Amino acid sequence: MHKDTRLDPRRRQLLRYAGSALVLSVTPLAGIAANRPSIIAVRIWPAEDYTRVTLEHDAPLKFTHFAVENPDRLVVDIEGVEFNSVLESLAGKVAEHDPYIKLLRAGRFKPGVVRLVMELKTKVKPQVFSLAPVAEYGHRLVLDVYPENPADPLMALLQGRQDAVEPLRLDEELASRQPEPAKPQSAARSGKPAVNRLVTIMLDPGHGGEDPGAVGKRGTYEKNVTLAIAQRLKKRIDAEPNMRAVLTRDGDFFVPLHVRVQKARRIQADLFLSIHADAWIKPDARGSSVYVLSEQGATSTQARLLAQKENNADLIGGVNLAKTKDVFLARTLLDLSQTATINDSLKLGKYLLGELGSINRLHKANVEQAGFAVLKAPDIPSALIETAFISNPEEELRLKDEAYQEQMADALMRGIRQYFIKHPPGPKAGSGRAS
Repeated sequence: MHKDTRLDPRRRQLLRYAGSALVLSVTPLAGIAANRPSIIAVRIWPAEDYTRVTLEHDAPLKFTHFAVENPDRLVVDIEGVEFNSVLESLAGKVAEHDPYIKLLRAGRFKPGVVRLVMELKTKVKPQVFSLAPVAEYGHRLVLDVYPENPADPLMALLQGRQDAVEPLRLDEELASRQPEPAKPQSAARSGKPAVNRLVTIMLDPGHGGEDPGAVGKRGTYEKNVTLAIAQRLKKRIDAEPNMRAVLTRDGDFFVPLHVRVQKARRIQADLFLSIHADAWIKPDARGSSVYVLSEQGATSTQARLLAQKENNADLIGGVNLAKTKDVFLARTLLDLSQTATINDSLKLGKYLLGELGSINRLHKANVEQAGFAVLKAPDIPSALIETAFISNPEEELRLKDEAYQEQMADALMRGIRQYFIKHPPGPKAGSGRAS
């Protein structure tokens, strides 16, 4: 039970200075109006990229936020909301391994205002914004905590390379990365990719964090399946001489679609593979599919609907619209290199589809095209793989099965090899691609 704060002189003294102090009281205010917004759920998604705190509420609310130093804290004041057990549970939701948040607590700051205080482990660049209701979610207040000095993914990739045939100096690799191109004839005879320089493949596990993706009848989340398959495929790619894979996400957190593309361009990726698990309104739909970008409309109604669904991931996952002014995405379809990249993507998709057909029925016999936002890098051959239908009870069981995940990773690895055997990577121009 909470004790009666009206009888506590120390509490009265603290409240007298509440306008300037970061004091929190967890005792509900008497006479709270029944129609005030309520916080109905709190979720925290810790990751190296950033940590997200989401407060879901049943009506719009007003908030302000500010930073405090010594020690570093983020303070958010929420007006007109009732302090309840959900807010009281905040402190217990912070993981010990969270890279950025040390403590998080909430309480009644003054009449009509609840204050959240986030104690930080390091310097951060926070973003605080609201989201309108979408899908299964109500209103959301989002606190994204980014590191003040994020890691350089290209530098980390190059420093992590240990099994290159001929190690290059790091500054030379960053400056030009222009070794002699491989000969296609010898590659075809050997059956191995002709790769004389570091080839980088960006693997994109679909969905994550606030965005679960499709959900199977048995409760299997697409976001978990895609990450598991991507991690298995990464191990295979990393085992190849002069090949490296990088994941757009290595844990359960949300990555906006344009950021996935930016990550691929930042590491100057040679290929981009977005991994998904399809869903349909009828449970008998089944099979694997491969999609690439289209500049001129979708090749089928299903491809168009799938692209719409995948492009809605930003709405569900939650994007801070004030921070997404991305000129690159706006001009992508006007880029003169896009047509050539789509042609390469179609070739890549053909090899992937052929190998997927060896382990699973194909839902579509040909590579399909539609306007997928995540495939819009103008200079990186890109494909979206629907590994199977998670909405199909049989295929849901297979997607959860580790042995099938291994088979899927093997098939995708074979498709990647086939692509590089037939289309060896040529010299790469310095860092001109990174943005």
